Amino acid sequence: MTATTAGPTVREAVDAADREACFAVRREVFVAEQGVPEDIEYDAHDAGAVHVLAVGADGRPLGTGRLLHGAAAAERTGGGPEVGSLGRLAVLREARGLGVGAALVRALEDAARARGLTAVDLHAQTHALRFYERLGYEAYGPEFADAGMPHRAMRRAL
Repeated sequence: MTATTAGPTVREAVDAADREACFAVRREVFVAEQGVPEDIEYDAHDAGAVHVLAVGADGRPLGTGRLLHGAAAAERTGGGPEVGSLGRLAVLREARGLGVGAALVRALEDAARARGLTAVDLHAQTHALRFYERLGYEAYGPEFADAGMPHRAMRRAL
């Protein structure tokens, strides 16, 4: 699957080079910029997740995200097998405000639909709530800490 916006191209990560590019973006955003310990940024769910990668016209990675489905998603969301878990959405600082994040979310939602999922949950950093609300997500439950940062659970029916 490939989706194109006015700028970046978003595609599912299909090989080791794509996956490494996804992990490099996450390392830059979550580990270097936000101070998330590297040993909790990568987990056992990465192996079975759907990863998407946004690249610029020059082929340079700009952003990434992942979708968990099946048992991994149920473990994360507490939902049933029809609910996916969107996460690890990261956009490099220089690419923010260009529509990369929204393109990544839409690509992950397309991947969820292709797998028969009817809803997607996510854990949003509280500063990103409005971004996800603009994309149709609704917050539920109390605020909680994840990697030492305040988050809220959100869901969108597909």
